[in-house]
Amino acid sequence: MSKQITLLKIRHTKFGLTLAFLLTALGSSASYAADPIKGGRAYVTQCSSCHGASGTSMMPGAPNFARGERMMQPDELLLNSIKAGKNAMPAYRGILSDTDILDVIAYLRTLH
Repeated sequence: MSKQITLLKIRHTKFGLTLAFLLTALGSSASYAADPIKGGRAYVTQCSSCHGASGTSMMPGAPNFARGERMMQPDELLLNSIKAGKNAMPAYRGILSDTDILDVIAYLRTLH
């Protein structure tokens, strides 16, 4: 019986070490936490003239962020949309960094 307990302890230790390694390896690429306060500042200067100060769109066809329009999309998709632009919205590639855009997205998520 004690041999079985020892084997179980070894298995659990191996599993724990493997899990810790995987979490460390996977987490290292996603270590940035977006800052909605910085995002709010960038939103006011770059976005509010069309999307409104409170997220209520000022232009036809612009998403109404106050109602949560487009906010169900993952950050990566929103990041790429903002970088590329569409219709009247300019492309922000080269104007805002990916970090700045992710901050804006974090801010937008607070509006709804």
